[in-house]
Amino acid sequence: METDAAEVPVGDVVLRPESLLLTFYGAHVLGRPVMVATPSLIEVMERVGVSAHATRSAIARMVTRGRLVSQRRGRQVYYGLTPRSVEVLNDGYVRIWRTGAVNRHWDGRWTLLSFKLPESWQRQRHELRTRLLWAGFGPLQGGLWIAPSVPDMDRLLSGLEAARHVRAFVAQPHAGLDVGAMIGDVWDIPGLARRYERFLERWDGGVADRHHTDPLGRLLALQEEWRLALRQEPHLPVELLPQPWPAERAQQLFHRLHAEVELQARAAAATVLDTIPAVEGATPGQDTGGA
Repeated sequence: METDAAEVPVGDVVLRPESLLLTFYGAHVLGRPVMVATPSLIEVMERVGVSAHATRSAIARMVTRGRLVSQRRGRQVYYGLTPRSVEVLNDGYVRIWRTGAVNRHWDGRWTLLSFKLPESWQRQRHELRTRLLWAGFGPLQGGLWIAPSVPDMDRLLSGLEAARHVRAFVAQPHAGLDVGAMIGDVWDIPGLARRYERFLERWDGGVADRHHTDPLGRLLALQEEWRLALRQEPHLPVELLPQPWPAERAQQLFHRLHAEVELQARAAAATVLDTIPAVEGATPGQDTGGA
């Protein structure tokens, strides 16, 4: 099967330019009130194998979709994060560096959630389910969803039209319930394990480890692949999972490789990045023709 020329295939994993750009902003721009020049973004992306044309196309799509804002200075165009992108990246930071892939501090409580939406609400149903999956919920049965945590429901449902149709409860299982069997019915445990096994195969001396040698490109690819491994991670209690659970070793590997290359990557980014202070009032779609 042919791969989109804008994608970056390394072995059996394909990295998408838009996601790589957002990961780059999360690693090197988040928390700094700056905007980055187009040539800087092109050079960064070339270090991870993305062409200049693909980078320009990705930037244009991100502006159109409200992920980046632009500002022209003379002949140069600079790009910064939108509030929505900042929110997404902050959430990703918590997931990677605080929550992680391994739940060793479970208090035994589950969140049960149900909703009933009008039949015509296909878009709203999709939005709600997407948000629930990202928060670690899985479908238990008959419109009832479950998560092994007590999330901030106000934040989880913020901005959703379907929010007023949602009912959530905190519960503990009955003594006779086989919790291990239940989670096997709700989540694809072998599939979850395979994500982390594949990360280990690729980065513990594997194809990705050998391919990404430039420090800046290596850190970007490493973070993006770890983000993909954590996508829709339900954060199940490790004591309920098959042992040894590969997420533990994969997380240790990610932290080690990240620490080994971080200083070099940040030094490289400092030499590459041409920035200006973030401009109040810059809007998506502004001055994109110079990208």
